[in-house]
Amino acid sequence: MNEAVDLLIEPRWIIPIEPPGSVLESHSVAVRNGRIVAVLPTDSARSRFVADTAVTLPDHVLLPGLVNAHTHAAMALLRGLGDDLPLMRWLQEAVWPAEGRLVCADFVHDGTLLACAEMLRGGVTCFSDMYFFPDAAARAAALAGVRCVLGIIAIEFASGYASDADDYLAKGLATRDAWRGDPLVSFCMAPHAPYTVSDRTFGRILMLAEQLDLPIHLHVHETVHEIEESVSQHGMRPIERLQRLGLVGPSLIGVHAVHLSHEEIDLLARNACSVVHCPTSNMKLASGIAPIRQLKDAGVRVALGSDGAASNNRLDILQEMRQAALLSKVATGDASSLPAHQSLRMATLDGAAALGLGERIGSIEAGKLADLIAIDLGDWIAAPCFDPASHIVYVAGREQVSHVWVGGQPRMLDKALLQFSNTELRRISNLWHNKLVT
Repeated sequence: MNEAVDLLIEPRWIIPIEPPGSVLESHSVAVRNGRIVAVLPTDSARSRFVADTAVTLPDHVLLPGLVNAHTHAAMALLRGLGDDLPLMRWLQEAVWPAEGRLVCADFVHDGTLLACAEMLRGGVTCFSDMYFFPDAAARAAALAGVRCVLGIIAIEFASGYASDADDYLAKGLATRDAWRGDPLVSFCMAPHAPYTVSDRTFGRILMLAEQLDLPIHLHVHETVHEIEESVSQHGMRPIERLQRLGLVGPSLIGVHAVHLSHEEIDLLARNACSVVHCPTSNMKLASGIAPIRQLKDAGVRVALGSDGAASNNRLDILQEMRQAALLSKVATGDASSLPAHQSLRMATLDGAAALGLGERIGSIEAGKLADLIAIDLGDWIAAPCFDPASHIVYVAGREQVSHVWVGGQPRMLDKALLQFSNTELRRISNLWHNKLVT
């Protein structure tokens, strides 16, 4: 007797990520109760399963959902603000003043909703967010039906959200308590950066991370100026300071990590830290090229992030895969550096593992949650296709993402988002644009 499943997907190709480098042709994925039941040849799947919904994708690649391991989602409302400025001028002259005037719970909810729509449209099914009012971000992500890891942020200066570092932490922890048990929402500790967080606050964050078993997600070694300031103020580089404070360990997720010595790369590797590479943001702010080849050769897990839409200006992990691969080649002078399958892994399983979700998402394996995307390579502009993995990294754009499922539930079918209307998204964008310019 046939087994009942909720969903049977029959693509031309599957890139499961595990085992590394594999591509399956004429295989199918069966889903029941939000989880992958089996990955098997299509003929066998048709004889074994009867599905409530069967989706045939004759020219498509099926992948795990992409993971955006670092963004500031609500900053979608600040896209293009202060362009062509270096990081500190961009922050001090454009971003922080605008945030001081506008940021509130409604701003974060609406901006995060726009970001979720953009990310789903580009095949991102999970994102890690660092921003104010995480409860508003959680509500927007839940409405969109996308998986998120929200930062319990800490920073020493006041904002419309909190008065000081202790207030930020208290409010973040209360938000975590309110959303505990939600299947799509989880949390991490998110001190902004060593240059905005005190030793005392870092001590509290380390204690909380250990008590709650949460990752610690922060910007680090993004610019030369940041490192020079740390040496001037603390007598040491930021990563050495973090090490002395006890934060360098398996829970540490270092975002950007552009300017690293060989000794610092070895330190991150020995302590099983993760790095989030944001290649487009690093280029746009002229921060530099992160040593991804050296990090990976040392054994450091590297994930991909878009950063915020104000410094990128897209929340597009397909673009980040391509940029990461090309930058690694030009930086090393080695065309074989960071091949397509490695770039795909950074955008899926490595991102999930860095966020503590590697046992749940990031690869297409029986027992994992069915966070899946399909990319259509059937159009003439993507032909001929000799290697689907290479095509995903070097040819495909987010406009070719056709289907998205999160936990087995459809979020986009045939390139149509199911949770949003274009009219509503444009209304939200126009509303906050008008507030900003006036």
